[in-house]
Amino acid sequence: MIHLKKRFQSILCVCAIIVSCAEREESNTVVPSTVVFDETLYEFDAQGLPPPTAIQPDNLLTNQGVLLGKMLFFEPMLSKNSVQSCASCHDQATGFTDAARFSIGVDGLPGHRQAMSVFNMAWNGNEFFWDGRANLLRNQALMPIIDPLEMNETIDNVIMKLSNSQKYKDQFVRAFGSDDITSEKIGLAMEQFMLSIVSGNSKYDRFKLGIEELTESELRGLELFETEYNPFFPEFSGADCQHCHGGPNFENDQYMNNGLDTDEEITDLGREMVTGDPMDRAKFKVTTLRNIALTSPYMHDGRFSTLEEVIDHYNEGIKTSSTTDLALIATQSQGLLLTEQDKTDLINFLHTLTDESLATNQEYQNPH
Repeated sequence: MIHLKKRFQSILCVCAIIVSCAEREESNTVVPSTVVFDETLYEFDAQGLPPPTAIQPDNLLTNQGVLLGKMLFFEPMLSKNSVQSCASCHDQATGFTDAARFSIGVDGLPGHRQAMSVFNMAWNGNEFFWDGRANLLRNQALMPIIDPLEMNETIDNVIMKLSNSQKYKDQFVRAFGSDDITSEKIGLAMEQFMLSIVSGNSKYDRFKLGIEELTESELRGLELFETEYNPFFPEFSGADCQHCHGGPNFENDQYMNNGLDTDEEITDLGREMVTGDPMDRAKFKVTTLRNIALTSPYMHDGRFSTLEEVIDHYNEGIKTSSTTDLALIATQSQGLLLTEQDKTDLINFLHTLTDESLATNQEYQNPH
């Protein structure tokens, strides 16, 4: 009887060990998560700016779409040698542009124009690139990939590389409902991420909200910025900047020739290369002045390194060509009449347009 009792206890002990091992094995088993399509809309923060005007109704921002676009923006596999990404030439620390005059591509070749900033694209209403050759942001996103001076890759190779990554296949499912990777989806996702990059938290913005004060010099610079040029009454004349750089985003959605070169000196036809219209010769997109202190060098060809040089150009360096803006030509005879103190005040105001939080906002950082 005692012997049977001991055998029964042994059997119970063995069963307990088996159950324990089974439970331990089950707890160590990784159950694959289900990857599902997620249409949750992205909570767009305009940061005090007006409602966005350039978000396309066929590509509303979603959490998963924006995330996929961010992954692709920082993805070096988009380039031929898999070392260069969009972020290589659009650095968050410098207002999503390149501190170099011309970006250097994967083959060591320089581009023809200065890299443009890609923040506040949700208010960009006049196409993309300096000459506007891309109708939508989704089109612009794909062009640097195949440009021989930039990433110098083929779309087919990019799709192949991304399709070999389970991480990307899963994210395309979450964003678009299918792991089928196409150029259209790549463009749509990158459009979503770039549209999500917002800059509206500068000292100037806080001043407009009444929560921060501008210095005397900054206030005088603002007055010069907003006051029209008046050669007949120099004491009341201003820098007249707001005609081209007005509104909440400090630009005017136009292409203009700002008097950089004479007809003989023009080497870049600008907008004319897109429209074929000689009246668009050497006209380029009027860019935002937000974060201007972060985004040097300046102009389409990066010819000016400092804001001082830019102001000197408008003050006394305008050149006449067949398409130079008439309002700028009108200032040629005696310039904008800016004193050295005027220039200092104007530059001090332009620095108030810097959004310090843009450079460190984790929402726009590398997700990899």
